[in-house]
Amino acid sequence: MIFRQLFDSTSSTYTYLLASRHGGEALIIDPVLDRVDRYLKLIEELDLRLVKAVDTHLHADHITGLGALRDHTKCITVMGEQSGVDVVSMRVADGDRLTIEGISLGVIYTPGHTDDSYCFTLEDRVFTGDTLLIRGTGRCDFQNGSARAQYESIFNRLLRLPDETLVFPAHDYKGDSVSTIAEERAHNPRLQVKSVEEYEALMAGLKLANPKMMDVAVPANMRQGLHQEEVAKRGWAVDARAAQAMLGRRDVVMVDLRERGERERHGCIPGALHAPYPGLMESLAPGGMLFELAHATGKRLVFFCAFGERSAMAVQAAQDAGLRDACHVEGGWGLGRSWRGKAAVGTEQPLPTRCGRSAGVAAIRDVLWT
Repeated sequence: MIFRQLFDSTSSTYTYLLASRHGGEALIIDPVLDRVDRYLKLIEELDLRLVKAVDTHLHADHITGLGALRDHTKCITVMGEQSGVDVVSMRVADGDRLTIEGISLGVIYTPGHTDDSYCFTLEDRVFTGDTLLIRGTGRCDFQNGSARAQYESIFNRLLRLPDETLVFPAHDYKGDSVSTIAEERAHNPRLQVKSVEEYEALMAGLKLANPKMMDVAVPANMRQGLHQEEVAKRGWAVDARAAQAMLGRRDVVMVDLRERGERERHGCIPGALHAPYPGLMESLAPGGMLFELAHATGKRLVFFCAFGERSAMAVQAAQDAGLRDACHVEGGWGLGRSWRGKAAVGTEQPLPTRCGRSAGVAAIRDVLWT
């Protein structure tokens, strides 16, 4: 495995770059905007291809590099489903798996520092964001933080990992770079409490000043979405209702860009062709499945995903490949919007979890927006 721990001295932020090898797919955790050029250079030097950029939570002490990395590399941006950020490509939930070629991260919802905090596990390590630090824990006095929730996240989730699990946090202010679960249980001064009430009192007594960048970073980090209106202005977008009307048409192919786990969790659009976004460029190249399908049949490709960001990038790629009739479902088809979205028409239940052509078309209405 390729693993790099990178440090931003201004915000004392650790960023992590992970890859396996073979095709060179890479994932980055907690990137900082001011360091994006360095990440891109390293990715080039290691002959990698960035496919996912992840934030463990909505940061208050630096501006995230998610949007810039997406714009440079066309990667998928990822955050937890509770995050208040406007748009990311993919939202994960507790128990999900976040995968790239050769690597599969476990997803743990760990609220407390903020209400959208997540940690990510590999076999021998855990990326703890601001939930668990080395000899410390993340503050929980803003962004809907909760010391009680953080206690539960740390004591009932993270400290139940194997003792030898390596701990890689999102920040360190003392020069430490890695710890273990056993070390933190034994030596972290904030974990030497006997009850949740004692932990709440300890955290309430910190009286910390707000992060210097908070008033700038939080508003900026909440607006990371790709500007899908630019794609719409070019005539390459349809809304969910128009897309629904296209279902069953012989001259249209619906292309589902979501990953397998998303489809299993939220269900499928009946009859849609599954072409996960990470492999899209190969599929749109001459000789690729979608390129040849469109040219051989003359059918119009209609791309969709959960929130419209992957499909907006996909339709641009299709247009660049000469597929002039291609379009995408602007804003997504409502698949995976159980987080903080608007109320769906009818109910908020997802599509049937069983993917296949047998699913009823009427089920789609349950996830369309007013």
